[in-house]
Amino acid sequence: MIKHPFLDIEYKPSVRELIGVFDVYDREETLGEELDAYDINQSADRKGLAEKYIVGTNDYLSYRHKFILVNALYLALQDREYDFQALLEHDCESTNRFPDCWDEMDEPRKFFEDIYEVLSAAWNDELKKANLEDRAAW
Repeated sequence: MIKHPFLDIEYKPSVRELIGVFDVYDREETLGEELDAYDINQSADRKGLAEKYIVGTNDYLSYRHKFILVNALYLALQDREYDFQALLEHDCESTNRFPDCWDEMDEPRKFFEDIYEVLSAAWNDELKKANLEDRAAW
């Protein structure tokens, strides 16, 4: 069993964990303004976001953690009924908040497909290395 990078519990990432880096709560004037420069409905901009904010900020993850995280996204993308829109909805009782209009994204699934494409390319060698290992030994 592989442990969470910071906690003494099993690592079981969700798809939501991937986009936590885009939480602008209490950072609207900094990160929020940075993210507003991107058109979330354009594939090139979505890929740029994934490269800068997901790939660029997950150096603390081992190649095994990355494999498990990308696999969670892969499994969600294989499920035609998976509700990617629900991941972007604002919960008024939560301190989590995505940039304005992200909950009105034209095709939320495409956003996650672009993230998957970027992560698969950026972490290709690490994902291959983990895939060759016996995960039962982790």
